[in-house]
Amino acid sequence: MSKAWQQRLADARAHRQQTDRWRTRQVAKSNTLDFAGNDYLGLAQDPRVSEAQAAGARRYGAGAGASHLVSGHLEAHDVLEEALARWTGRERALLFSTGYMANLGVLQALADRHTAIFQDRLNHASLIDGAALSGARSRRFHHRDAIDLESLLARSECAHKLVVSDGVFSMDGDVADIAALVEVSQQHSAWLMIDDAHGVGVLGDNGSGCVGSSWNSAEVPILVGTLGKALGTAGAFVAGDAALIDHLIQFSRSYIYTTAQPPAIAAATLTALEIVQSEPEHRTNLNTNIVYFRREALRVGLPLTTSVTPIQPLILGDEARTLHWAVQLRQKGVQVGAIRPPTVAKGEARLRITLSARHQEGDIDRLLEALAACQREEVACHANA
Repeated sequence: MSKAWQQRLADARAHRQQTDRWRTRQVAKSNTLDFAGNDYLGLAQDPRVSEAQAAGARRYGAGAGASHLVSGHLEAHDVLEEALARWTGRERALLFSTGYMANLGVLQALADRHTAIFQDRLNHASLIDGAALSGARSRRFHHRDAIDLESLLARSECAHKLVVSDGVFSMDGDVADIAALVEVSQQHSAWLMIDDAHGVGVLGDNGSGCVGSSWNSAEVPILVGTLGKALGTAGAFVAGDAALIDHLIQFSRSYIYTTAQPPAIAAATLTALEIVQSEPEHRTNLNTNIVYFRREALRVGLPLTTSVTPIQPLILGDEARTLHWAVQLRQKGVQVGAIRPPTVAKGEARLRITLSARHQEGDIDRLLEALAACQREEVACHANA
């Protein structure tokens, strides 16, 4: 490596470390309580899902071996796409290897420099990157602010307008106002794309998300969902009408030029999907845990937001403080996400606490006691300062 490149990497590292933004990977331990992951229904640990994956591997092999358009589109993929389309009330669905690739693929395939994209300011990084990759003119509207969106749309002279929003926002846990987005988009002849990564499996009468079958493809033409969160496996899908899916198959580079999802994962996802639809008690358990955590956390004065989803951010503001709390929790056998800029805005560093249907009341009590201990330590330090 040349000296210039060595210095560039060293400078970037030093800046991240000096600002308490250097990220480190933690090897998950079996005796650590996980309040950081997105396995909202606990299906990643469900033995039925694991056995379906093992059976799929025995039947189809370990991998697909090629892209969907070569020889990698197998029966398990086809059956899963049909099931996902039915579940979300759409004509068709299309599998992608990851949610990031799905969002990049949709935006790159649909938008160009003659397109105007309007995004919520708190959208996921994959949506921001997808818009940049497309070359479209991109504007950001204030978070969950349909009035600001309407103002931006009204000033646009583009013939092709695309409104893009998360369904459940991954760092704040709040839910998009789908009704307002549908109304404003239709008023201005714009297509609406919702990335419901954190809503699929969790929200809706049958777990189909904050969009699902409640809003048809004329109202929400582009629906993205992930399989690696509430469904407990891996990958993603896009659901919509046949014309949209055909277009993505032909023009989405992240679909065309990558190996298909392992068919065993598709088989496991099909079992997880059946569980989500037939066993609502998992969502009931999850919601019970959310209510219990919020009630007890507020009782001891923890600074919660208004989120009623499994994502419960604890805004601490300072990055060093956030890291300190996360380390203290880990030492007590509890893992939470320490989220800092640039993932969130400066001054909004937080612990991202996520709840699962698998958590027991005692697990949540252990988390709350660990958080209360962090709080008591701070109070003592301030008193002695």
